[in-house]
Amino acid sequence: MSYRKEKKFRVSSYEALLAKKNLLSQGMELLHETRLVNSQYFDTLNFHMLSESEEGILPRKKIRVRWYNQTFDNLLLEEKTSSIEGRFKISNSLSLPQYKIFLNTGLISNLYGRVHPSASIKYAREYFIFKDIRITFDKNIHYQFPDNQIIYKDSSEVIEIKAPIHCPDDYLDSIFPIPNSRFSKYARSFLMRSQNE
Repeated sequence: MSYRKEKKFRVSSYEALLAKKNLLSQGMELLHETRLVNSQYFDTLNFHMLSESEEGILPRKKIRVRWYNQTFDNLLLEEKTSSIEGRFKISNSLSLPQYKIFLNTGLISNLYGRVHPSASIKYAREYFIFKDIRITFDKNIHYQFPDNQIIYKDSSEVIEIKAPIHCPDDYLDSIFPIPNSRFSKYARSFLMRSQNE
C-alpha cells in the first residue's frame, strides 16, 4: 500500500489555461495523451459515502468502476481510501459481464454492505509530470444518474496534484499560488443535480 498526497484546485477554463502555460514554461512535460475518463460510482441506498465525502470524514472510501475512452477493454474496480495518513487506491481488473451484473444487482463492500450504481462521471483528462509530481487537468466534466437520462455539465475544471507522501506541503503550495479545495467530483455531481431540478 502506497500513500500519496493529493491537492485539488477548482478553476475556470481561463485559470486552467494560465496555470498550464506557466508550468510548461517551467519544464512541465506531457506524461501521455489525453484520455476520456469514465467512472461509475457505487453507494448505499442512503448514500453513506456521499455523506462522508461532504462532511470530510476520515477515513472514508469511494467505490467505482473506471474505464478509459470508448472501450471496455480495461475495466477496473477501484476502492479509493482517504485517511489522515494520505490517500491510496486499490484497483482490480473486471470483466464486462461482471460489470453488467454489478449494474443490475450492486456489489458487496466489506465496510458498507451492498452498494448500488449512483452517479456516472465522464471527463477529459490531460496528464503531465513536473519535477516528479503528477499534475492532471480535467475538463468537460459531465454527470449522469441511473434514474434519468439528463446529463449535467460542469462549468468548472479541476487541476489535481498527486505527489509522494513525503513531499512538503509548502512546496506543493508554491506550484499553484491559488487556494486548493476539498473537491469531490462525486459530491459535486449531486450538487449540480440539485441546482438544476
